[in-house]
Amino acid sequence: MRIAVVLLVAASGSVETISFTALDHVFAGVMTSNLALLGMAIGRAQATDVTAALLALAGFGVGAAVVARGTRGGTGVVTHWPARVMFSLAGEAIVLVAGAGVWAAAGGTPSGTVRDALQFGAAAAMGAQSAAMVAAQHAAAPTTYLTGTLATYIVKGVGTGHPDRWVPVRLVGLIAGAGAGMALLRAAPPWAGALPGLLVVCAILTACVPLIRVRRGSVPPV
Repeated sequence: MRIAVVLLVAASGSVETISFTALDHVFAGVMTSNLALLGMAIGRAQATDVTAALLALAGFGVGAAVVARGTRGGTGVVTHWPARVMFSLAGEAIVLVAGAGVWAAAGGTPSGTVRDALQFGAAAAMGAQSAAMVAAQHAAAPTTYLTGTLATYIVKGVGTGHPDRWVPVRLVGLIAGAGAGMALLRAAPPWAGALPGLLVVCAILTACVPLIRVRRGSVPPV
């Protein structure tokens, strides 16, 4: 499951690259930053920036709320992601793939209403992913906002001499996803939107491996 989590982190990194550099200069999954950006936009009286931040906040909220409702009542396990979580991630992948199609059709340079729709969709996908990881409980970890992860790693890991070796891997995964997204934006803009969806699909397929093993009667390590 840890590899699947790293792939989701990489997906969020690539989404953030597109969202911040090629859409409306807001983040799709980091709502703390978007709240600050919203405050700055209000202070500057820039309606366009206010709209962008509100779209990201609304999209994230909608995505998280939909998944929260769909996964309510599920029981968390440590060996694999529950079916409701897997279906939620599949829904996220569909949203990202659809967005990639729209992005490609726009030649990698969407404008106006299309750009706003893509911003909302990207944020909704990140909200869905965040809520799915919360629903997965002990079999998952944060994948869209890693400030708390880094702080916990320093205080409870490095500070105690027992760091979680997967935390640096997730941090590197975020950097790698963002870097790959930027490289695609520069080299082949119409194809950049395909990377996040591909990474989420790879995460889902990776997460299916322990589920298959559990059904066969063996319990894999987490």
